[in-house]
Amino acid sequence: MHAAGPRPRPRLATATRTQVTLGRALPVLVMVLVVVADLVTPDSERLDRLLITVPALAAATWSVYGTIGLGLAAMALRAVLVIVRGEPVAAELLASESLILGITAASAWVSAVRTRRERDLAEVTAVADVVQRVVLRPPPPRLGPVELHLLYVAAAAKARIGGDFYEAVQIPGAVRIMLGDVQGKGLGAVETASVLLGAFRSTAYDAPDLPALADRLDEGLARYAAWDPDSDAAERFATVVLVELPDGRDTARLLNCGHPAPLLQHGTEVTPVEVADPSLPLNLAGLADSHHRVEEFPFGPGDRLLLYTDGVSETRDRAGVFYPLEERARQWAAAPSDRIPELLHRDLAAYGDGDLDDDVAALLVVRAEGPVAGESPR
Repeated sequence: MHAAGPRPRPRLATATRTQVTLGRALPVLVMVLVVVADLVTPDSERLDRLLITVPALAAATWSVYGTIGLGLAAMALRAVLVIVRGEPVAAELLASESLILGITAASAWVSAVRTRRERDLAEVTAVADVVQRVVLRPPPPRLGPVELHLLYVAAAAKARIGGDFYEAVQIPGAVRIMLGDVQGKGLGAVETASVLLGAFRSTAYDAPDLPALADRLDEGLARYAAWDPDSDAAERFATVVLVELPDGRDTARLLNCGHPAPLLQHGTEVTPVEVADPSLPLNLAGLADSHHRVEEFPFGPGDRLLLYTDGVSETRDRAGVFYPLEERARQWAAAPSDRIPELLHRDLAAYGDGDLDDDVAALLVVRAEGPVAGESPR
């Protein structure tokens, strides 16, 4: 699984479809029940008056013409029931039919407004999908000797993109990976994330090493802030972890700019990759002397490195206890790599009582055990 893992949204979509189906059936059901109840109850019980609710109910899910049609059907049924009851038609029918007609007209207007907003929302959602594919596209399942498995969930209920970001590219002789988290939330965080993604994509191929790459990311933010000083990007900082996996060597290089320490799994052993002297977060380098320390460690076939944002590690249960990520990683040491995003997302949702208050991004990096596709074993 290299896409954004399972989310609550598919369930929500299923629930929404069920609600729409029930909503469309409700006005028809009301008409049937009112007619049956009016016929089987004494004439003194005037249940046919409840037919005025039909067009109002229809406006929630039916189209304009559907709402009008159901309103006219309610008027016709009301007239039939009055005639069947043998009551004087003129005064009674005129008053009731006028009332249903007025409610039908108002309901049709409500339906038109709802339909227009649904159409606008669908267009905005389509644009958001395109933006996600361009700005925050899922990484490929494999880059050279490296497998990538992603979990990404934006905190906003309908958002596709948040302040967490990631990218992976294959350069001559290595794979370079970035995962980060912008301070704060909202569109300003998305803007800053997009700036850093653009800077990474434009410099990852020619930066000589990870320190130079980190400096260029910082420069990218500074240039953007100078170009648009009123932008939120000028005020926000971002924590970032950069990873480089050289081809033909069972090692990994890591540079940490104030980000949570990744978890390294070798066999069944899981340990955090701590950096003795981590760099400052991006856009804060001006507060102190800029320096970068690269941590190099063994990373052979079958080893796994879990990069994640604080939306994972800082998820709390009802008692306020932080999510035990390292403990869970040990429990899942034998699980297939492509199942880790699913396991993590389900467990996070359950631990946080179904509510994730922050963006969540986790990228599992695996050194493949077999030969690279298209290459012969060495």
